[in-house]
Amino acid sequence: MGQTPVVVLNGYKAIKDGLINHSEELSGRPLTPFYRDMMGEKGIFLTSGHTWKQQRRFVMTFLKSLALGKRSLEHRIQEESRHLVEVFARKKGKPFNPRIPIVHAVANVMCAVVFGHRFSTEDDSFNRLIKAINFVIYYQATIWGRMYDAFSWLMHHLPGPHQKVFVYNDFMHNFVKNKIQSHKERWKAEDPQDLIDFYLAQIEKTKDDPTSTFNEDNMVQTVDDLLLAGTEATSTIVCWALLYMLQYPDIQEKVQKELEAVLEPSQLIHYEDRKKLPYTNAVIHEILRYSNITAVGTPRQCMKDTAVLGFPIEKGTIVLPNLHSAVYDSEHWETPQKFNPSHFLDSHGNFVNNEAFLPFSAGHRVCLGEQVARTEFFIIFANLLRTFTFHLPEGVKEVNLDYILGAVLQPHPYKLLAAPR
Repeated sequence: MGQTPVVVLNGYKAIKDGLINHSEELSGRPLTPFYRDMMGEKGIFLTSGHTWKQQRRFVMTFLKSLALGKRSLEHRIQEESRHLVEVFARKKGKPFNPRIPIVHAVANVMCAVVFGHRFSTEDDSFNRLIKAINFVIYYQATIWGRMYDAFSWLMHHLPGPHQKVFVYNDFMHNFVKNKIQSHKERWKAEDPQDLIDFYLAQIEKTKDDPTSTFNEDNMVQTVDDLLLAGTEATSTIVCWALLYMLQYPDIQEKVQKELEAVLEPSQLIHYEDRKKLPYTNAVIHEILRYSNITAVGTPRQCMKDTAVLGFPIEKGTIVLPNLHSAVYDSEHWETPQKFNPSHFLDSHGNFVNNEAFLPFSAGHRVCLGEQVARTEFFIIFANLLRTFTFHLPEGVKEVNLDYILGAVLQPHPYKLLAAPR
C-alpha cells in the first residue's frame, strides 16, 4: 500500500501462525490518512501499544462485569429480542424488510450497555445515530476511502461522500459527548450504571497516574468504536440468518423442532441453553462461517521483525488476514462451499467446534465484542425461530445469496413473511 509492504496471510495455517503464535508481534494497527483524520490515535480500534492495551483491558473487564443482575447483558438482549418479536408480529404476515427492526434491536443492546438505556425507534437522534454508523462502515470499503488515503491533501478540498462521512463522524462524537455530560451531572462513583459511568470512575481513579490513557477523548472514541463494531456486524449476521432460513426451510424446521422439544413455550431463552440445543448451535455457527461477513480481517501492523511460517516480516509491514481462506479451507471443512450445519456436529449429533472457525479473527486483536455478539445472535435467532416460521413473499421464487461488497458483507435487501407459530 503505497510505500508500505503488505503481507497477506492465506489459509488457516498461516493465519494461526501469524495471529495466534505471533500475536504480540502482529498486534499493531496501521493508521491510514482517512482513519487518522477521522478518529486519530484514540480509543481501541485504531490504537496500538500502551494505549490500546489499557483501553482494551478496561472494556474487557467492564463487559465481564455485565454477567449478573437485572442490568446484565443477557437481560438487555432478552428485552430487545422481545421488542423485535413484537415488531415482527405487528406485520401480521405481510411482506417486510427485516433489516431496520433488526438494526434497531442490536443497536439498542449496545446503547443500553454504554449509555444505560434503550431508545425509542421513533427517536430522531437514535435514527440519525444508526444512519451515521451505517454510512461510516459503508464508506470504509469504497473507492472514495482508497482515494482519500492516496490523496488526502487534495480530498480535503473536493466534494464527495468523504465530506459526508466526516459530518456523520462529528455527529457521533457530539452525540457521545452530550451523553457523557449528562452522566457527569448525575454521576455517583459508588453506583456505576453503564460503561460511561465506569469510565468516569476510571478517569478519577487514575488521575494521578502519569501512564494513564484514561481521558475524555479516549472515552468518546472508545464508545464510538463499540457502537460501530457492535451494531453493524451483528445486525448483518441476523439478516443473513433469516435469509438462509428462507433458502433452507428444512433446516429452519429442524431448528424449530429442537427448540420445541427442549424449551417451554414461555421460557426465557438464555445463552447457556445452547448447550442443550446442539443442532441450533451448529446452524448458528454455520451461518457465521458461511456468511463470512468480514472476509478479510482488519489490518494488523508488525510491531517488530518476525517470521510467519518461516517467511520474514519486517517491522512496519501491514498484515492482512484472509479470514475467508480459513472458514472456506477445504482441508478443514468437508463441504466448504455449501451451507452445511453438519460441519459442527459429530456422528452422534453432538456439537463440535472446528479450529479453523475464525469469524471473529484471533489472537490479541480478536474481536473485542465476540462474546456479546455470540450471545446476541443466539438469543435473537432462537426467539425469532421459536415464534415465527419465515417464508418468501408470494410470487418470489428465488433467494439472492450474493453479498454487497463492503467492510461488512451484507445481503442484498429482501422481504420475508413472518408467520406466527
